[in-house]
Amino acid sequence: MKRPVRARDDRVPNARRLRHEMTDAERKLWRYLRSLAVEGTHFRRQATLGPFFADFACHQHRLIVEVDGGQHNEDTQAAHDAARTAYLDRQGYRVLRFWNNEVLTNVEGVCEVIAAALRENRPPTPDPSPPQERGEGKTPPSDN
Repeated sequence: MKRPVRARDDRVPNARRLRHEMTDAERKLWRYLRSLAVEGTHFRRQATLGPFFADFACHQHRLIVEVDGGQHNEDTQAAHDAARTAYLDRQGYRVLRFWNNEVLTNVEGVCEVIAAALRENRPPTPDPSPPQERGEGKTPPSDN
């Protein structure tokens, strides 16, 4: 049986190039994100989301982390970033932005902010919730 041909995504080569050409701040943050101790997290670098690339994306928690250089202060880039953030918001993602110098001088503090966002942005519990086990010391349900 012949396998179906997958559609080619033209963004992939650009994403690969961006992963190989990370800034010093992105490289430093990536080392920390790979070992971030929040359950259920897995970040991807230069993740494609619609027409955009996210520096780091945790799809399970719908969280995007962007590391911005000084060019993001310019009017045209700031307008582009605002449109991009609005698009990602509509897709259900929360976007955190940090300046390069924040990451380079205080990566632990940046990671604390990211970890807090992940904890408050936990994925929903299954519906229906799994049954709870009755263990020793737990009060049995009342018949009221």
